[in-house]
Amino acid sequence: IVKEYPHDIQAYTQGLQYVDGWIYEGTGNYGTSSVRKVNLETGEVEKIRNLDASLFGEGITVLGERIYQLTYKSQVGFIYDKSSFEEIQKVYYQNKEGWGLTNNGEELIMSDGTHVIYFLDPELFTVNRQIEVYTDQGPAQSLNELEFFDGKIWANRYYTDEIVIIDPESGKVEGRMDLKGILKTGDRKSNTDVQNGIAWDEEGERLFVTGKFWPKLFEI
Repeated sequence: IVKEYPHDIQAYTQGLQYVDGWIYEGTGNYGTSSVRKVNLETGEVEKIRNLDASLFGEGITVLGERIYQLTYKSQVGFIYDKSSFEEIQKVYYQNKEGWGLTNNGEELIMSDGTHVIYFLDPELFTVNRQIEVYTDQGPAQSLNELEFFDGKIWANRYYTDEIVIIDPESGKVEGRMDLKGILKTGDRKSNTDVQNGIAWDEEGERLFVTGKFWPKLFEI
């Protein structure tokens, strides 16, 4: 741990990205799903857009001047203007749940809770290609929140404290990070949930992680 920052303990973190000095965060659960612009140092929410209570928000990513947000089982996503948070359009994806979302600068990269990762056209939301992710033990299931940097996909695995580092061409898991114990017992409440959320500061070369209902965000 390099540094600790405050994090909204009410935030059920689904997506995390660092852009231009700000944390962009997507939160989940019915009735509390949102997309937010957050001050890293203070944890204060500078801007927020709440989803309709019928929708369960999932992963987000910022690509250019747009924010993309998935939903869990509704098979609908949203595109917002990065500055105003105004909705630009809805997008639809079939036969998949929305879990994690990131981008490689040209394509959206999406997980659906399985060991498959999809590369999507950011305009049409059509699948350009997909990869199956494997370790030496077999399929790497439950891929959740995603981050893309240094040419690799980093993925939380749901129900675990593990982040896997994935080759985006072959799907091979090339590395693992075990974050067990990073949030101390004294910081945990009865509703503290799993580690979820990876954000990379490209300019500062800083890696941030947090979790669902965690009181802290960590630079590691």
